[in-house]
Order: sequence, then structure tokens, then C-alpha cells
Amino acid sequence: MVGGYDDKDGMIWMDGQLVPWRDANVHILSHAMHYASSVFEGERCYSGKIFKSREHSERLLESGRLLDMPIPYSVDQIEAAKAAVLEANNLTDAYVRAVAWRGAGPDMGVAARRNPVRLAVAAWEWGAYYGDAKWQGAKLDIAKWRRPSPETIPTSAKAAGLYMICTMSKHAAEEKGCSDALFYDYRGYVAEATGANVFFVKDGEVHTPIPDAILNGITRQTVIAMLRDMGIVVHERHIMPEELADFSECWLTGTAAEVTPVGQIGEHHFQVGQMTRKVAESYEALVRS
Repeated sequence: MVGGYDDKDGMIWMDGQLVPWRDANVHILSHAMHYASSVFEGERCYSGKIFKSREHSERLLESGRLLDMPIPYSVDQIEAAKAAVLEANNLTDAYVRAVAWRGAGPDMGVAARRNPVRLAVAAWEWGAYYGDAKWQGAKLDIAKWRRPSPETIPTSAKAAGLYMICTMSKHAAEEKGCSDALFYDYRGYVAEATGANVFFVKDGEVHTPIPDAILNGITRQTVIAMLRDMGIVVHERHIMPEELADFSECWLTGTAAEVTPVGQIGEHHFQVGQMTRKVAESYEALVRS
């Protein structure tokens, strides 16, 4: 996409109707701008079909519920909105973003029950999230921030506020020449990257963090099922930082990241090996099937 994301030809679905891209605006006193009352989904459309579309719509509604922000649309209505956006913009391979937020209304403090919950869906062409790292192996920094306890914030919601430390950590990583950053959680366990789950390989078996303080990604769940169908043992468990030296391969998963190999995390190096390539190829075949 050339230029800013606010300046583009096309249509965006907003509160029940398609509007010109440049007119899809919100007021500066929208509650979400001040108190992060926003949830969203990122989805990819392959050859005219959004992968796991309904699961994403269901999670969007669940994220709204977890933030005490009921979204006034059904799964079927959200599905129809996504289809309308793709058709209106003549897109068959695209990234789709559905976002719900508390808008401007009678309340402008922390409490905002009287403010409307709004919904928009946009779509655009978007290539590999990590660029060349998709094939060569991403280089990750270790974030100074930690993923918080689920007792402090609803970690199973895909909520905008949870990404504040992701933006800061990714900026810091890029300043060091890295593609992304790896988080530890509040207990010191390996958690995830800024926008993707992480997997490791040791002795032909796969290890991945338990999603008890991170988002249980839809792509993560898909890849675990795929691995088990292949007969590969998958261990969902707590992983300590000192174990990074013991793993031979590593990859990231996410809707934007898809399956991206990792070549380095901090001082630890990994091969872009046979299992990583097999998983990436199998995932690519699955989403386009």
C-alpha cells in the first residue's frame, strides 16, 4: 500500500453500510481513543476465501464480551460485512481487519455504558508480514517488557490495549536490526512474539508455550492440529529461557505471520530446518485448499 492507510481508494464497511475509504472516520472523543476500549481481528483471505473466518468472528464477539463491551452484531452479520468489503474492493487475496470499539457518546470518563459500540471491517492487499524473513528466518530481540498475569487483564481477548507493549518492543527490536521481539511472561516463562505465537523443535518433537497468559492464536491451534495429524508429538508446556539453547528449530505462527521461520532469538541460533519447512508448506497448502 502506497501512502498512509487513511488515504486510499476503496470502501470500508462501517456500522452497517459501505462508506468511501477516506470517509471512514471517528470523532477524537471516541472512548476507545482515550481508554483502549477496542477489540479486533486480523484475517487473511486466500483465493476469495477467508481462512477460519467464522472462528475469527466468534472470537471478536468473545473479546468484546471479555471487555464488558457487547458487540451489537451476530457472527452471520460480521461474515456478511467481510464478504461485502471484499466484493466492493474486488479483492480475492487480502488481509481483513474487523475492529469494534466504544465510540463517542454521553460518557467521557472511564465508565462508558451509554456510548455506542461500533464496528468496522476493512481489507487490503498485504504481503509477507516479516518480508524476506518469511523464507530466511527472522531475527528476534528479547523484549524488556513481560506479558501480564491474567489476573490483571483479560489475556484471552484480542484487545487493543494488550498491544501497547508490543509496539514498544517491536520498535526497540527494529532499532537493533531485528524483525521482532520475544516476550517472557510475568513468571519468567517464554511467552510469544509481539503478534505471533512461537514453536520450537527438539529431537524431532515440538514444544510451544501453554496459552495461560497469552492469546491462544487461531493459527497456533491450526498448526498444532496439523502437527498431530502428521504424527508429530507436540508438548504444550511452560518453557524456561535457558531452554532456548537446547532447541534446533523455531518458527512463529499468526494470521499475519502465517508460518515464519526464526533464525535467531537473542544469542541463540536456529536452523531453518526440515520440520519448519514442512510445516510452512503444509500450512500454505491448507489455507489455499
